[in-house]
Amino acid sequence: MADQALPVLDVRGLTTVFRTRGGEIHAVNDVSFHLDRGELLGVVGESGSGKSVTMMSLIRLLPSPPADIRSGKVMLGDRDLLQMSPEDLRRVRGAKVGFVFQDPMTSLNPVFTVGSQIVEPLREHMGLSKADAELRAVELLELVGIPDAKSRLKAYPHQFSGGMRQRVMIAIALACDPDVLIADEPTTALDVTIQAQILELVKELRHKLGMAIIWITHDLGVIAGIADRVMVMYGGQVVEQAPVRELFANPQHPYTRALLQTIPRITGARDARLKVIEGQPPILTAALTACPFRARCEHRHDACDASNPARRVVSGGVVGRGHDVACHWQAPHPDRTKAELAHA
Repeated sequence: MADQALPVLDVRGLTTVFRTRGGEIHAVNDVSFHLDRGELLGVVGESGSGKSVTMMSLIRLLPSPPADIRSGKVMLGDRDLLQMSPEDLRRVRGAKVGFVFQDPMTSLNPVFTVGSQIVEPLREHMGLSKADAELRAVELLELVGIPDAKSRLKAYPHQFSGGMRQRVMIAIALACDPDVLIADEPTTALDVTIQAQILELVKELRHKLGMAIIWITHDLGVIAGIADRVMVMYGGQVVEQAPVRELFANPQHPYTRALLQTIPRITGARDARLKVIEGQPPILTAALTACPFRARCEHRHDACDASNPARRVVSGGVVGRGHDVACHWQAPHPDRTKAELAHA
């Protein structure tokens, strides 16, 4: 088990705003979480819930302007990434924190060979000679399951399939043995068979290398198979966080429950319709003063309009270490009897 006293990444109160001609968009709102060594944290939510913007804010990949990181700390070990100089931060990206983006075709440079794009970070961050970097590049391509790796160094991205390009992106992200790997929906653009291969690859690499991983996705089915802990985001904030089995067994936030109900099931009536979450995620043009999910929530009451709920502990002692939720409504526990619920 990871050493809980020494998280590899500790994020506190992260807030990011986009300045636009129409006003400010509050994209990330007071987000706090940690990542233990060797842990895989799944981050889930609909498009527009703030998942990718939060993770790009961590290593300041967002263009400024329009992005403005208003507050927070992002501690990588004993260093705050938000306080680093651009030069120091450039040394961290790739070396300490690897990033795998959603679309490998737009992430890889089409005019450079795959080999040159793997060799570059090895020479930049690890100071390897060209020959040593090429040997390491071959090892990395073999590690991610690309056959005939040595000859493929001279190939260009368009000569690889979508799944192979994603493997190349993972190889680049792993090149310098980072402490943290952030994967932003890396299987979304791939067909189901290739998705399964990439997920198996990540499991194997995590076991071999022992690195901490943040896996961003809208697919709870993927999270169920690979994550240790899950963080659910909505309206640019964390609405629920729990160990993966606890979250699936005892979801506390109405949004989490709604997400779980949208998962297709192989059992049930043939003509049963898939459940959907009515409405759209909010566009936050002002700081949150009420629950962002209230317009779509079947458990809405006066308190939801009056204030934005803070995260409270469900189980596990403290916020962030067990199961916590940001909701005024208290969900019934699945083990409670119907009689108890009737009098609750």
